[in-house]
Amino acid sequence: MTFTPISNLEIGAVIEVDGTHIIAQLDPKVTELTRVYGGIIYPIGQFGSIIKIHYGARLIFGYVGRLRMKSDYEREKGLALESNENARIIEADLFGEGEWVFDNDKWRLDFERGVTTFPLPQQKVYLTPQAELGFIYGEGTGPVILLGEHVGSGGTPCYAEMNELLGKHTAILGSTGAGKSGTVAALLHAILDRGSDAGHQNWHPQIVILDPHNEYGAAFPNHVRLCTDEDSLVLPYWLLNMEETVSLFVGKTEEAATSQTNIIKNALLTARQDGASKINLSSQDITVDSPIPYVLGNLSGLDDFGKRNGVLDEIGFVGAVNKQRPNNQNRKDHEGFNKVLRKVDSLCRDGRLKFMMQGWDGTTDLLPEVVKQFLGDSNPIRIVDLSGVPNEVAGTASSAIARMLFSIKIWQTRGERESNPVLLVCEEAHRYVPNRGEALYEAAQDAIRRLAKEGRKYGIGLMLVSQRPSEVEATVLSQCNSWIVLRITNDSDRSHVQGILPDSLAGLTKVLSGLRRREAIFVGQAAVLPSRIMIRDLVKEGKQLPRSQDINFDTGWQSSPITNEHLTKVGKRWRLQKRDV
Repeated sequence: MTFTPISNLEIGAVIEVDGTHIIAQLDPKVTELTRVYGGIIYPIGQFGSIIKIHYGARLIFGYVGRLRMKSDYEREKGLALESNENARIIEADLFGEGEWVFDNDKWRLDFERGVTTFPLPQQKVYLTPQAELGFIYGEGTGPVILLGEHVGSGGTPCYAEMNELLGKHTAILGSTGAGKSGTVAALLHAILDRGSDAGHQNWHPQIVILDPHNEYGAAFPNHVRLCTDEDSLVLPYWLLNMEETVSLFVGKTEEAATSQTNIIKNALLTARQDGASKINLSSQDITVDSPIPYVLGNLSGLDDFGKRNGVLDEIGFVGAVNKQRPNNQNRKDHEGFNKVLRKVDSLCRDGRLKFMMQGWDGTTDLLPEVVKQFLGDSNPIRIVDLSGVPNEVAGTASSAIARMLFSIKIWQTRGERESNPVLLVCEEAHRYVPNRGEALYEAAQDAIRRLAKEGRKYGIGLMLVSQRPSEVEATVLSQCNSWIVLRITNDSDRSHVQGILPDSLAGLTKVLSGLRRREAIFVGQAAVLPSRIMIRDLVKEGKQLPRSQDINFDTGWQSSPITNEHLTKVGKRWRLQKRDV
């Protein structure tokens, strides 16, 4: 019979049952911590592996959480030590039951989570064969994508339920070198492959990656690259809302004075209303947050009272600021206005901010073109290379992108949202949504926090990637419903992960520091079961990895020394803030 115990997979017997936690003593005949069955090697005592106990026709399954000497267990319990010093015990947590049924001329394991039948002491414990593991892990109940394979299962594939993974947000966490970028690339490749794997006639994913280190382009050669160095990224100043504009025009290091905020608010509304009339929109319906292009104005030649050659400048945003000035010659009364204009002037002169401070021609409605950068139909992968964006505006830039994508979804109809959902991948999430509340990232925090809370309703998913989960905004991280956790060596990060993960496995944080590269714990709503998995190997599959591999010092130091000519080239790139010169 299919459910007959397999003697070659028997490893011991139960000696204690404490609720869903059981302790079993290994058979003394087990000299090696592996068993071979059907040509497959099964490990004994590996964390996250699955053992089973036969109870008539029913099977009870448990996760292995610990393997230790029986003498340690006896000391912990205050028992007298036995003579056999080599006795070992396995501890496991029961999680589900199954029963073999004959259906449609074949046997099938009917598995359910939860335990209603508990084993008894002296019942035999067995390793779970691959045929049963396939039924236990399953393939999900809806559209799935292949993540890799379950560790210690003889190659049983691990699938993630795609709608749960993307629609309800996902966090990918792990220390530097653990394989985070490769995991993200493997997951995105799986999404791209889903169309052909499922036989879909049309398959057009929409994925936007915020890439602060310019590493993902190598993984997707045909992607659309949005980069400040190549003038392919345009985030015009008029796209920013009121909060982001104040953050940009007042400055990050000084407190935003109420008077300056009011000056900007009044000028912004006036400038937007003027811009609306130029593109044939009703100025009466415009607010300070409406993404209406407006003329910035001319700052050259202005005196401390907003005049040029004795005449008050009243053109564009600059003119709207000047119109609010008091009608006197007291420099102190004009200082707030001048601070705003000096900041705008310095931003316009900064060559690094050309992607944001390029002036409007006063006639063309550029909003469709700006949005098309991120939601066009030419390629499913759009990588925003933020490596060349100055740190002081990186928060504002990422905020504008997240808010723009979210706003588009808000103002779409239900049918439009359903036809083109969007995934936003936020690499180095602790940089853009830190938990420190820095003013530098305040706008980004607010935008991504709102997206995390409400995005699933509007068809926009969030994938947070971070090497320091303890430094990520807790509100944002807690909104994720699935987690892929790779090796984490920092104690505070492991403790943080333990506090936020649902379906926590016993001893989870103890094993995180010892995971191999690409090995991860996969838990949450997208996982059929909490699992220890090995992420797909893109190199073996003939697919490309992100440009995040470590530098090989041994190979590098075998090269010729740096020449003066090379240093001159690098210096030119540095001075011009452009990589390819």
